[in-house]
Amino acid sequence: MTGKRRTSLRSTFLPRSFRFTRSVRATALSAGAVAACASLAVGCGVVPGTTGGSGDGPIVVMTWAPEETSATNKPGMPAFARAYARWINANGGLNGRKLKVLTCNDHNDTVSAAKCARRAVKEDAVAVVGSYSQHSDAFFPYLEGDGIPYIGGYGVTNEEFTSPLSYPVNGGQSSLLAGLGKELAATCGPVSLVRPDTIAGDALPTMLNAGLTAGGHAKAKDQRAPEDATEYSAQSETALEHATDGKSRSGKGCVVPALGDRTSTFMDSFRRARTDYTAVNTATVLGSVDQTVIDAAGGGSGPYEGSYVTGWYPVASDPAWDPMKKVISEQAFSDTRIDAGDTGVQTTWIAYNVFRQAVESLGDGEVTSSSVRSALDDGLKVTTGGLTPTLRWQFTDRLASIGFPRLVNADVTLQTVQKGRLVAAKKGFTDVTKTLEKADVD
Repeated sequence: MTGKRRTSLRSTFLPRSFRFTRSVRATALSAGAVAACASLAVGCGVVPGTTGGSGDGPIVVMTWAPEETSATNKPGMPAFARAYARWINANGGLNGRKLKVLTCNDHNDTVSAAKCARRAVKEDAVAVVGSYSQHSDAFFPYLEGDGIPYIGGYGVTNEEFTSPLSYPVNGGQSSLLAGLGKELAATCGPVSLVRPDTIAGDALPTMLNAGLTAGGHAKAKDQRAPEDATEYSAQSETALEHATDGKSRSGKGCVVPALGDRTSTFMDSFRRARTDYTAVNTATVLGSVDQTVIDAAGGGSGPYEGSYVTGWYPVASDPAWDPMKKVISEQAFSDTRIDAGDTGVQTTWIAYNVFRQAVESLGDGEVTSSSVRSALDDGLKVTTGGLTPTLRWQFTDRLASIGFPRLVNADVTLQTVQKGRLVAAKKGFTDVTKTLEKADVD
């Protein structure tokens, strides 16, 4: 487990001692009331947003992600951020200024996540861009205390959709699972969800069930699993026993592994265990599987063939990704950590495009954490070349009713594995906002 377990989706907000401060800070930031922060927020230190990025020096940002851990790793995200900086600087920089990207390994633990945030504060970063961490309780207090915006986090924690300083570009795991549940409701018998036994993992059953119940299906069996296990034979057996129960159902049972990097480890155990059971289908979300994982599992003859996979963005072969691939080709073609089909890399690309448009909107004005926030809070509409809908952040968006006031993009794509390749199962995006609105989060 990672940290103390919470009992409900709503309880994953900041501790009660932070709630009044967060509310006041949200009001102060939106109104530009710097003096209010100074008088209300004891321990603000410097007035939020007054340091970093001013003058003619480089614009400093940070990207962090876990690397070389026994659980989920996202080395492609900081690697791509460095490549993006090389590319943008080779093409004139941002408004004529160099972009300096700091990177940090959060090691998938709270201590390192906090260290990364403290370094961002110390080195006057104007934003944290395109990052991954499961430990938002550890890093958000430092970012909020210094007014540093968190742009385009991976969407793995609920705080990314509640903090007024967070600007998510996708709908997180919640949207992916709600969309997947909606599809599986029409085709599956009993459904087993195998997910990490972590705080972040605790939110997943609620959202998969929101999609299933929207389609008139029974809830999935919630099966916790160690995030860093080396095999999952016991979990495979339990999942299969549930998925093959109730043979009167017209559809095959479905097993949904959502274990991040450990999904491939689960599938190794699952492939051996399933020979003793009747046939079942598998389905998952991008981030738990990609083309590399499908290839390693046997391609068209592997367990993913025919599976549904929900994602936030178009398939990797879509021409909308060509500008990102150009950056990789010019600045990082030999870096094996950077895969154009990796969802983390794709999220980092979109996040840096958001940051670039925010900076460009400032013209000749100062680039600080405060000015970047103001640009995004004042209604800036960010386009991503068809990779997402137009993005615009308002703190009282539709999903505030279920505790996600910063979730502005609930679109997902439906993909499937055909002949060993991930291809689009439907054209365009599916908006799961209404499904999420009905989620039982209490």
